Amino acid sequence: MKIPILLVLLALCHVGIAQNVTINKIELAGEKVIVHYALQDSNPGNEYQLKLYSSRDNYMSPLAKVTGDVGDEVKPGSSRRMEWKIRDEFGGYKGKIALEIRGKVFVPFVKLNNSGLLKGFKRGKSMDIGWKAGGTNPISIDLIKDGQRVAGESNLANSGSHTLFVPSTAKAGKDYRLKVTDSRTSDVVYSSNFAIKPKVPMLLKLLPILAVGGVAATLGGGSKPENTTTTSPAIVLPPPPGGE
Repeated sequence: MKIPILLVLLALCHVGIAQNVTINKIELAGEKVIVHYALQDSNPGNEYQLKLYSSRDNYMSPLAKVTGDVGDEVKPGSSRRMEWKIRDEFGGYKGKIALEIRGKVFVPFVKLNNSGLLKGFKRGKSMDIGWKAGGTNPISIDLIKDGQRVAGESNLANSGSHTLFVPSTAKAGKDYRLKVTDSRTSDVVYSSNFAIKPKVPMLLKLLPILAVGGVAATLGGGSKPENTTTTSPAIVLPPPPGGE
C-alpha cells in the first residue's frame, strides 16, 4: 500500500557551532520513510543525541516509530539514515509533511562498560559493574530480566564502579540487562544483554548423584552367581602344647 503523502520537504538542523546535520534525501519504501542524512563534526570522536520531528504537530514532539541512526550515541558520518514507520505513527495520513532532525552532543550521565558484562555472572554471587561517569547526581542501578526488576540499589554515588549482589533465586538466562537511572533527571541508560548462570553447573550437580547410584547398584546387585567360591584369608594356628 502506498503512503498518500503529496510532498516531503527537506530540513537542515544545526547542532552546534562546528557541527550540523544535513538531510540529503528522503525516499518512500513501502510504508516506511527513509531519511538519508550527513552528520558533520570537526571532532569525529563526539557522539550525538538525534531525534526526528515532523510538521504535523509543528515539530513539538519527536517521532516515536523511528529506527536506525537515531537516539543516543550517534557518531558523525556522511552516510547516516533513519527509517520512520509513518503508517504505524500516523495511520492513514494524507497531505504535505516536512521533516526535521534536531540534536545535541550526547554526554551520558554514565557510560557503561558493556565489555565487562560479556563473561556473565553467577546467581548467589556479586557482580562488579564499571562505567564512565558523566555527571554528579546520585543514581540507581537495577538488574532487569524480561522488563522486570530482579535486584537493585538506589541513591548510589556516580563514582564509576559498584558491586551488585545477584540473588540466588534469580533464574538463569541470557536476557539480563542493567538499568541505570539518574535520580534527579530520570534519564535512563541500559546495558547490553548478558547472562546469569547457575552457581554450580548442572552437570556437576548430577555427577555425584550418578556416582552414588552406581555404587548402590554394585553393592545391592542380584543374588550371587552359581558355581562360585568365596575364600577367606588364611589363618595361622599355634602349635599344640609340647609339640615341635
